[in-house]
Amino acid sequence: MLLLASSFSSLSHPSLSNLHHFPHSSFPQPSLHLPLPFSTSQTTPIRRHTISCSLSSSSSVEQSAVSISQMQSSLLLYSRAYWVTESVIAWNVDLGNGFCYLLSSKDASLSIADCKIQGEDLKIKLEEDTAGLPANVVEKFPHIQGYRAFKLPPGLDIKSLLKSQLVVAIYDSDEKCRDCTGLQLPGVLDELFSYNGPLGAHFSEEAVSLYLWAPTAQAVHAYIYRDPSGDDPIEIVPLEEEHGVWRTEGPKCWEGCYYVYEVCVYHPSTLRFEKCYANDPYARGLSADGRRTFLLNIDSDELKPDGWDSLANEKPGLHSFSDISIYEMHIRDFSANDLSVQSEFRGGYLAFTLLESAGVLHLKKLSSAGVTHVHLLPTFQFAGVDDRKENWRFVDTSILESFPADSDQQQALITAIQNVDAYNWGYNPVLWGVPKGSYASNPNGPYRIIEFRKMIQALNRTGLRIVLDTVYNHLQGSGPFDDHSVLDKIVPGYYLRRNTDGFIENSTCMNNTASEHFMVERLILDDLVHWAVNYKIDGFRFDLMGHIMKSTMVKAKNALHCLRKEKDGVDGSSIYIYGEGWDFGEVANNGRGINASQFNLSGTQIGSFNDRIRDAILGGSPFGHPLQQGFVTGLLLQPNGHDHGTEANAKSMLATSMDHIQVGMAANLKDFVLTNSKGEEVKGSEVLTYGGTPVAYASCPTDTINYVSAHDNETLFDIVSLKTPMDINVAERCRINHLATSIIALSQGIPFFHSGDEILRSKSLDRDSYNSGDWFNRLDFTYNSNNWGVGLPPQEKNEKSWPLIKPRLADPSFKPQKINILAALDNFLNLLRIRYSSPLFRLRTANAIQQRVCFHNTGPSLVDGVIVMSIEDGHEGFPGLPQLDPIRSIIC
Repeated sequence: MLLLASSFSSLSHPSLSNLHHFPHSSFPQPSLHLPLPFSTSQTTPIRRHTISCSLSSSSSVEQSAVSISQMQSSLLLYSRAYWVTESVIAWNVDLGNGFCYLLSSKDASLSIADCKIQGEDLKIKLEEDTAGLPANVVEKFPHIQGYRAFKLPPGLDIKSLLKSQLVVAIYDSDEKCRDCTGLQLPGVLDELFSYNGPLGAHFSEEAVSLYLWAPTAQAVHAYIYRDPSGDDPIEIVPLEEEHGVWRTEGPKCWEGCYYVYEVCVYHPSTLRFEKCYANDPYARGLSADGRRTFLLNIDSDELKPDGWDSLANEKPGLHSFSDISIYEMHIRDFSANDLSVQSEFRGGYLAFTLLESAGVLHLKKLSSAGVTHVHLLPTFQFAGVDDRKENWRFVDTSILESFPADSDQQQALITAIQNVDAYNWGYNPVLWGVPKGSYASNPNGPYRIIEFRKMIQALNRTGLRIVLDTVYNHLQGSGPFDDHSVLDKIVPGYYLRRNTDGFIENSTCMNNTASEHFMVERLILDDLVHWAVNYKIDGFRFDLMGHIMKSTMVKAKNALHCLRKEKDGVDGSSIYIYGEGWDFGEVANNGRGINASQFNLSGTQIGSFNDRIRDAILGGSPFGHPLQQGFVTGLLLQPNGHDHGTEANAKSMLATSMDHIQVGMAANLKDFVLTNSKGEEVKGSEVLTYGGTPVAYASCPTDTINYVSAHDNETLFDIVSLKTPMDINVAERCRINHLATSIIALSQGIPFFHSGDEILRSKSLDRDSYNSGDWFNRLDFTYNSNNWGVGLPPQEKNEKSWPLIKPRLADPSFKPQKINILAALDNFLNLLRIRYSSPLFRLRTANAIQQRVCFHNTGPSLVDGVIVMSIEDGHEGFPGLPQLDPIRSIIC
C-alpha cells in the first residue's frame, strides 16, 4: 500500500495571499471630515437624506454658511448613480414628489449653494421608469438590482455629455435641490464605445501609428521624445478622435523614440478637468524611470535571440495538463546570492542563461526528475523597485552576519532600506505588458525585451516550460497625479471597480480592477495573448483570480487555446492557466457577477489552489494561531503545548484532517466517493470544512492545484519548525518536510512546490517576505545553508509572533546542516521520479480517479495519523479496467 504516516505515528480559510503585500492604500475619498448621512454597505435601502438648508443657531451665521456650503459641495465627490445604458440612469433614491434632472458642465463648474446647483450648461429632466432596470443591466451590475430606473429623453448628444462633469439631482417643487450625486459611467461607455480595433503603437514600413481608447477625454496629445529622460519633446502631436478612439500617424523615425500621452479629461476624484500625463496602456517598452513609453516594434528581428522564431518546436513535451508539476520561483531569489553567476547578471534575466551556474544546474536536476513548469513571480513593470540600479541601497552582509540568530538588528537594517533596495515580489502592477526593467542589464531601450526572451529560451532548453504570474485584479496607482497611475488617468472611473458611493474598491489591497467592464476585459485578454505570442509563455497564474469574472477567465483560456504554431508561432493548446480562487470582498457570492472562484470554475479545467489540503497537512490556517497543529506537525500524537481542546477533540480534528487530505489526494473531486472517518460513504463535496463549506469543488483533476507552501506565508520548513514540539531534533523536522511534500507529489491533480521546499528553505520564520530584501529571501543552490536563523523576521508582519520565534531561532539545534539539505533534495527528486514513473499518479479524468484510487484505514477504527492509498490498473482482479501502466497492475 502507498502509506503516508503522520511523523509521530508508531478549516478552510482561503489564503488571501496578496493582502499581505502592501500597506493600506489611500484612495479618493471626500476631503472634508463630514458625517456621512447614509450607509456605505453594498446592499443599501433607498436613501432618504436631504441637503441641509438651515443654519445652526449655536454657531455664527457666517461659519455655518461656509460649513453648509462645504458639506453640500462635498456631495459631488460621491457617484451613487449609474449611467447604465444610453437611455437609462440607475439611482437608489426616493423621488417622492420631486423631479429628477441630469446636469452637465463642460468646464466642471458645478457647485452647490443655498440648496441649488449652479454652473450647469444643460439641465435635462429624467422620467422614472416604473418597470425598473432592464434584465441585461441587472445581469451586468447585480449589486444595483434594486435601484430605480430613470429614462433620458431621446435626441441627446450622449457622446458629448460623457465628456462633461455630470450630476443627477432631485428637485422639490420649490426648485430646491434635495439630493444630488455624480455618476458612474462604465455601463454607458461599454454600450456606446466597446471597441475591438487596434490599440497601442503599430508599425508599418513607412509609419508609426498610435491608438488610444479614451472616450471621455476632451483632447489628447502625444509628446514625442528622442531620449528616455530630460530634454524637451521633439514633437507635440494632437490626436484625432473617432468613436472614442484617439489616433495619429507619425513618421517611421519615431521608432526608437519615447512618448507620453497628455489627456485632458474630467476626473471625479478632483471634480476638475485635469491634464493627465500617462504611459500607453498597451506599452511594450519603457524608459528606466518608467515615465515614458518606448516606441519599439516587438516583431523586429533585432529584438529576437538566435533561434527565437523556432522556439515553439523546441518546447519540452507535454502530453496532458495532468502531467504538469509546477515550481514557483522569484527571479531575483534565483541568483542574487549565487557567486557562480557573474555580478552584473545576478538577480536578473540573464542569470538563467548561464548553463553551469549553481542555480541552473539545480533546475536541471528538477527538470530531469519531472518538474515541467517554472512559475515566475511577477515579471511585468511593477512599483516598489527602481529600475535604475545606481539608486539601489544595500546593507553590508558582513554586518548582518555579525548579529546573533535571534537578533532584531538584521530586520531593523533591512527594513530601513526596504523601499529603496532591489527587492520586491512585484504584486504592485503599473503596466502589465512590459517586462520589469530592474531585472535587465539596462532598463532603457530594448534590453529588457531581448534579455527576457533569452531567459525564456534558456529555460525551455533546460527542459522547463514557463508560467508567468499575472496581477490583473488591481493596480498600484490611481488618480490624476500618482506617478504609477496609468489607466485611471486615461478613462477616469472606468478601469477601477468602485463601490456604491463611487469610491475605489480596495479589497485586493488597492485599486481593484473591473474585468466586468468590456475594455478592462479586452486589455486583460490582449495582454495574455501578447505574452503568449511575443514571449512564448507556456502558462499563466492569476493572482486573486476570484476578483476576476469567470467569463473573463473562460475567454482567456479560449483566446490562448486558439493560438497556432503556423499563424502565431506558439501552440496555444498547451498553455495552462490557474490561480487563486478565493471568494471575498465585493465580489463574494457573485456580488459583481459570476466570479472566478473555486466553486464557480469547476469543470473549466482552469486550476485553482487547494487550500484545504494545505491546512489539513499543516494545521490551522495562515490566519489562525501559529501553533495549531495538523496531520504532519503532530496533532494529537505529539502535542506542542497549544490548546487543541480535549484529547477526544484533538483525535476528531486529526481524523477530519485525514478526510480532507484524502479528498485532496483524489484531486479534490466533488463527486469522488470515499469512506470518511465516521465510516460513512460520502462524496468529496459532502466532506465539510470547519466553516461548513464543502472541501471538494473540482470536476476534473486539472481544476485542482495541490500545494502545501507558496511564496505567501512561512516556508514549509519554517512552518514545520514553528508548529512541531521544540524538543524534537532537526532530522525529524526534515522528515516532516519530506512527508508534506510527498503528499503533494503523490496526489492526483497538479502538484505545486515553492522554490526551496526541496532544500529545507527558511526565511527565518518570516510570514510575509514580499519586501524583506535579499537577506531573508536567500536561496543557496550550493546547499551549504537553508537560511535559518538570520535574525528575527521584519517587525511589521511578524512582531506578534516574536515571542514564539525568538527561542527557536536562538536554538542552534534547529538549523539543518548540509547533510540534511542534500538528503532532503535527494528525497524530493525521488518523489518526482516516482510520480513520473507511472501514469497512474497522473490520471486524466474524474472517472479514472474514482475507478482506480482507493483509500484504506478509514472509518471509526482507523489508526490515527496513517493514510493508506492504492491505485489500480487493469489486471485480472479488475476486468474491464483499461491498462495504463505497462509495468504495474497496482500501486500500493
